Amino acid sequence: MLGNAQFYHRTIRKMVIVFGTLFNDLEIVRYTQAGVPKEKWKVPLSYSPKERFLTAITSDPNLIKSINTIVPRMSFNLDSLEYDVNRKQVSTLMNFSESSVNNSLSTQFLPVPYNFQFSLSIYVRNTEDGTQILEQILPFFTPDFNVTVDFIPEMDQKYNVPIILDSVSSTVEYEGGMSEGSTRLILWDLTFTAKGFIWPPVETSKYIKTANTNSFIDLTTKDIQKVYVDYANGNGVFAQGETLRSNNTLFGTVDYFSNSSSGILIVTGANEIIKVGDKLTGDYTGASFNVVVTDVNSLNVVQIKTTTNPGTAILGDEFGFIETIKEYPNTL
Repeated sequence: MLGNAQFYHRTIRKMVIVFGTLFNDLEIVRYTQAGVPKEKWKVPLSYSPKERFLTAITSDPNLIKSINTIVPRMSFNLDSLEYDVNRKQVSTLMNFSESSVNNSLSTQFLPVPYNFQFSLSIYVRNTEDGTQILEQILPFFTPDFNVTVDFIPEMDQKYNVPIILDSVSSTVEYEGGMSEGSTRLILWDLTFTAKGFIWPPVETSKYIKTANTNSFIDLTTKDIQKVYVDYANGNGVFAQGETLRSNNTLFGTVDYFSNSSSGILIVTGANEIIKVGDKLTGDYTGASFNVVVTDVNSLNVVQIKTTTNPGTAILGDEFGFIETIKEYPNTL
């Protein structure tokens, strides 16, 4: 798909599990008129849309068909996902981790931020049952509650996920109308936004143990040019820093002259690109040479090579670096 092999990190599934885990251990206690606890039980929690439970409960108002419809109970559901542009990061940033496959490196681009919209419904017969459950939830959302999720274990990527309480509302439904003796069902609806992520595929590649950094002089511009002059038929020796003229017109400055049969000349700050056949004359020395070859290739000035020490080091080892610097003064 989209040029990638099949992958599945179960990111959405993990977000659903994380959200449900927050509410799967709530308990309620019922008291006598004297305030003595007489009943205590765990409130069941299911992953299901609210409408499904309402249908089950209201179709059996006396709750005699199945234990699955006993109240109080709770249900939650993932209602929607929405891309969060405010948490967008630079798309080219990556996470890295050591891979157990051939001492290779696992890489993965940063995740895509998504807001997960959840709803939590509480079903009770008694008002105090509902408020007791609410009071075990609301104090922890101010308005968010942070959880740490290990989204990609192989990459060791643990992210904080704020879960924000957006709203709390209540409704009361009656089976058979509001006449005396009708069954009452109290509903509490809570909506949440979980600021989660969805992750791209993990790639495996060899890790870098040697890095080369090269510095060049670009000779394709008028700022600095390398040419070869007819040294055998020329006159004198150019001095570094002297002004050069071509046909008595100010041309540029001598940066380097080989003063040998190689006839290498480096000119900086020229008025135009030097051409074969140009006659260059120095203001200070009076030296004069004809250009026979132009060189538009870049000059290698410095090479910096960095390698791990020892060279057998792998990810997770303790190692240092060896840096080798090579300069090229003779290439001028």
